[in-house]
Amino acid sequence: MKKLALPPLARADGMTTHDYVFLRLRQAIMVGAFRPGTSLTIRGLAAALESSSTPVREALRQLTSIGALKLLENRRIQVPVVTPELFEELISLRVVLEQHAAKRAVAHITEHQIDQLVEMDLAIDQAIAEQDKVGALLANQQFHRGIYSISPDRIVLPMIESVWLQLGPVQGVAMEHVAELYVVDRHQEIIQALRQRNEEELAAAIGADIREGIGGFNAAAIASLLDAAAA
Repeated sequence: MKKLALPPLARADGMTTHDYVFLRLRQAIMVGAFRPGTSLTIRGLAAALESSSTPVREALRQLTSIGALKLLENRRIQVPVVTPELFEELISLRVVLEQHAAKRAVAHITEHQIDQLVEMDLAIDQAIAEQDKVGALLANQQFHRGIYSISPDRIVLPMIESVWLQLGPVQGVAMEHVAELYVVDRHQEIIQALRQRNEEELAAAIGADIREGIGGFNAAAIASLLDAAAA
C-alpha cells in the first residue's frame, strides 16, 4: 500500500502526540491533501504520521464529530464529498465571516504586522511559481489568518477555520484550475486598504479575493471538478 503523504506541520514544544496528530490531520483536510470521497484507515494514517493507532483513532473521532470527516455504516472513515450546493453556501459564509473579521482588525493592526503580510504574500507567489499547490494553500491561509487573528472578536477565527475545513476536500482539486479565474492579485488591494485603514475597501478586496479565487467556480464547474477528482 502506498504511504499517505501529509503536509508537514511544526510541532510546538510541549505539544502532546494527541494534539499534534489532530492538528496535522486537520491541516491536511483543510488544504485538500485528501481527495473527496477518499477512505481513510487508522493503520494508513498511523504509518504516515509515524504514530501509534491510539492518537489517530482519537483524532478521527474528533474530526468526525465536527463534520470534517464522515463515518460510514461499515465503520470506515471517508473524506466528505462537497456538493455544488454546499460549496456555494460555504463560499457565501466565507465572504460574510472574513469581511467581518478583516474590518474588525483594521483598528488594531500595526504597520509591522502589515509588513509581515507582505512577506506572507511573497511566500504565496513563490509557492505558485514552484507549482507547490499545498504550499500555496498553506501560505494563503497564513496570510488570511494573519489578518483575522488580530480581530478582537475571539470567536470569528474558529468559525472561519471551520468553513475552511469543510471546503478543504475540494481545495486541492480547484487549485489545479484557479489560475484560470484569478487574474488580479487582490492581496495587494487588501494590503493597501489595511495601510489606509479603509474598512470598506478592505471588505471589497476580501470579497473579491474569495469570489475570484476558489469561489469563482459556479455549481456546474464544481460538479465537473468533483467528477474528475473521483474518476
